[in-house]
Amino acid sequence: MRTYESVIIVKPQLSDGEVGEFVNKVKDLITKDGGEVISEERLGTRKFTHEVNHVRDGFYLYLKFKAQTAFIKTLENTLKLNEKVLRSMTMNAVEVKVKPAPAAK
Repeated sequence: MRTYESVIIVKPQLSDGEVGEFVNKVKDLITKDGGEVISEERLGTRKFTHEVNHVRDGFYLYLKFKAQTAFIKTLENTLKLNEKVLRSMTMNAVEVKVKPAPAAK
């Protein structure tokens, strides 16, 4: 399994309950296929620099999860067909290893 990050932008008209229900459905979709949700962040409503489907802002969600490579296509297709989703993007999570700074003399 690989680690992935997904950013999903949903319509801003959704209530907190509807957003929670949507997030739970996506998390269930991941876990039903044998994946594991590592973290979830609800980043809130943000304004766009330009209109997307005649909408000026959206509610941002961030998910980090582990899944099989073949599952990503299923996830992307499911999100494309969902009418609540304005945009989504899923990518490989890259671990950045930082070297410690040399000690000052």
